[in-house]
Amino acid sequence: MQTTEIQPAGTRPQNVVATGDLNRGADEQQQYLTFVLGEEMFAIGILSIREIIEYGFVTDVPMTPSFIRGVLNLRGAVVPVVDLAARFGRQTRENSKRTCIVIVDIEADDGGQLQMGVVVDAVNEVLEVADGDIKPPPEFGARIRNDFIKSMGKIDGKFVVILDLNRVLSVEEVAVIAGVANSAAVTNA
Repeated sequence: MQTTEIQPAGTRPQNVVATGDLNRGADEQQQYLTFVLGEEMFAIGILSIREIIEYGFVTDVPMTPSFIRGVLNLRGAVVPVVDLAARFGRQTRENSKRTCIVIVDIEADDGGQLQMGVVVDAVNEVLEVADGDIKPPPEFGARIRNDFIKSMGKIDGKFVVILDLNRVLSVEEVAVIAGVANSAAVTNA
């Protein structure tokens, strides 16, 4: 399984497309990983991302919500894997060479961090988006639930949905996923 480490916003990965002066403050521009689901592009703030791995063996876990593909063993840690297309109520696609899992941190109910894998059709690149190019989410017309949208980023003249990972899963769903990871960790111990 190949992995790609994501560097914090303070460093500049080679695949960053700068939209302005790199000496600007963090409040003036932010970095986002862009990825594709179906024919649409989405983005996630880079500070939430741990790494990107090639889609590999995911163990199915019975009696979990339909958008949870299962769990994977990531260097000894049990990480739940969520299919974003299914979570958004869309038809899932066959895995391709470009299908990958983005390992992210989300806030758990107890205030800690929960690691989760998110299946995407393809990862594009890391982009810097100036604050002036980030707009509030639309009140209607989005093809996903509005509470999943943190904001809209203007990239190359088009808007990209910037996801709020902490809202993509409700508190109850985070508890289900944490329970899956914990019970799988106990089973594997």
